[in-house]
Amino acid sequence: MKISIYDVAKKSGLSVVTVSRVLNNSSSVRQKNKEKVLQAMKELDYHPNAAARSLARGKTGIIGLTLTTLHDSFFDAVVNEINSKVTEYGYYLALSVSKSYADTANRPLFEEDRVDGVILLSLSPQDEDDYINDLVKKNIPFIMIDNSKSHPFVTSIIVDNYRGGYEATKHLIDLGHTEIAHIAGPEHYLSSRERERGYLAALADAGLKPCRIERGNFEIPSGYRIAMDWIAAGQLPPAIFAADDYIALGVMDACLNEGIRIPSDVSIVGFDDQVLASEFRPMLTTIRQPADKIAAMGVEQLLAAINNTSTGNVKIQIEPELIVRESTAPGKSKR
Repeated sequence: MKISIYDVAKKSGLSVVTVSRVLNNSSSVRQKNKEKVLQAMKELDYHPNAAARSLARGKTGIIGLTLTTLHDSFFDAVVNEINSKVTEYGYYLALSVSKSYADTANRPLFEEDRVDGVILLSLSPQDEDDYINDLVKKNIPFIMIDNSKSHPFVTSIIVDNYRGGYEATKHLIDLGHTEIAHIAGPEHYLSSRERERGYLAALADAGLKPCRIERGNFEIPSGYRIAMDWIAAGQLPPAIFAADDYIALGVMDACLNEGIRIPSDVSIVGFDDQVLASEFRPMLTTIRQPADKIAAMGVEQLLAAINNTSTGNVKIQIEPELIVRESTAPGKSKR
């Protein structure tokens, strides 16, 4: 006969509600009653699910992950890689998609005894401090991936955005371009500032000055609008480094609509290597963020924090990779 939760309640001399609370790892159960339930489960050989099995070692077996959007193929790749990694270690991944810290829908993920640890993936700068304070207060291990601000006392995994911006710009310089514009992302994002800093450093090392710098958003319409303004004013630069692929694709769309040839008339480089980068025509030259390495390192650091084997908070930078495709070509020499 199959053993049920009612048999455990009878064996332990406690109510079904109390047994249920123990199975859900609730902190409201007295330690003495918790031990009675665990002993009854052991004697009855009761194994309802993975959560109950993990209870004996004081773990939920669940890793929480929160992010602001799934409408991004890079984030999607990181989440998939993280899910594969945590599964290898016997954990389940609980996903929370929330626009802001104020969104109460994600709060259950941050309650004690619900998760063993949390991964914060590319949150908005306005919310990062609130999330960090909440997790520290509740003593929940966590790490950050693609953080928007610098947090010296938090373990973070981030691509070397400075190096990416430098390599993107250097690629255009190596092709002979001397007038290179940059469409930056929002200034409050650390990644935006670092990519722009890399752009400026590459130009300075080559003895060049910025052709033009515009600030946009990480969206296709942003790149489209800026490019159309340049075209209307007759000031489209011959080479453009965009802070992300969506901006770059917006620029390409504007150029193609106006009969401007890519890369004959203008060379364009993006950042991220979104799925669309290799599906759009011409295919976009871009800086790839290695989702597999980012995810693997993030999971490794979080599990070290959960198991108390971490050597301390660290900032880990992963090198990006220049992917040369069809949207860049040698610059035209001036007569």
